[in-house]
Amino acid sequence: MASDEAFVQFIVDQMSDAGRVASRKMFGGYAIYCDDKVVALVCDSQLFVKPTEKGRVYIGDVVEAPPYQGAKQYFLVEDRLEDREWISELIRITTKEVPNSKARTIKPRRTTPRTLRRVPRRK
Repeated sequence: MASDEAFVQFIVDQMSDAGRVASRKMFGGYAIYCDDKVVALVCDSQLFVKPTEKGRVYIGDVVEAPPYQGAKQYFLVEDRLEDREWISELIRITTKEVPNSKARTIKPRRTTPRTLRRVPRRK
């Protein structure tokens, strides 16, 4: 079941005090970015926040669940979505602890096709 775009926009609005918050549609769900870091996922119209030690302390009684089959455990936020200050602070904490994403390196293109082989010169 895909996530509802109105729900994703509501989540982004609730987190807007944390920094530059945006969403991007990915694989049937949405990735939530804060200051260019992925801090949460929205899958099946549920909010999953990346787990961090300080986030765990802030939340207190943490509920963890995978956002999709085969994924690692995330913090599942269900009952505090209406609390704008609380959710913004959680995202602020998470953003500080999540490492910067690795820059993708682009491999140079091959100039000759692999099928061409060098032929040894005759003497």
